[in-house]
Amino acid sequence: MKPVLIFGIGNESRGDDALGPLLLRAIESEIDPEQVELVETYQLQVENALELTGRSRVIFVDAAANLSAPYEFRKVEASLDRTPFSHALSPEALLAVHQRIAGPPPPAWILAIRGEHFELGSDLSEPARASLESAHCFLSGMLRSRLGISLVPG
Repeated sequence: MKPVLIFGIGNESRGDDALGPLLLRAIESEIDPEQVELVETYQLQVENALELTGRSRVIFVDAAANLSAPYEFRKVEASLDRTPFSHALSPEALLAVHQRIAGPPPPAWILAIRGEHFELGSDLSEPARASLESAHCFLSGMLRSRLGISLVPG
């Protein structure tokens, strides 16, 4: 199993909501596939909790509205959602599911990327493209330096 798991969360038919999957595609050729697994998903599901087992760390990449900066990177901990009747989970809730069924989850972070237009059928906005570029530079650098992940020479 690859030590690092990165989820790219988003719906490509909703404009800037595609930022998570788009960032995964942007870094795909840069990462060492022996060290990092990339998973694109429309939304997190209970089943995704099993993918956390045996990982050294997990990063969730998703679009976010109302960020003042192009992106935000923050650590997350296991916490149950209080949203009834939802089949989609937050990263915190997914970590809590893992904790309940398999033990302590791996350390995890969220990379939220600023988006502005999430309407069905809209294209990626120009501000979101700029945020995506900033987040790409950050993630590439962070994987290389802070997490000690070898990137494939470009």
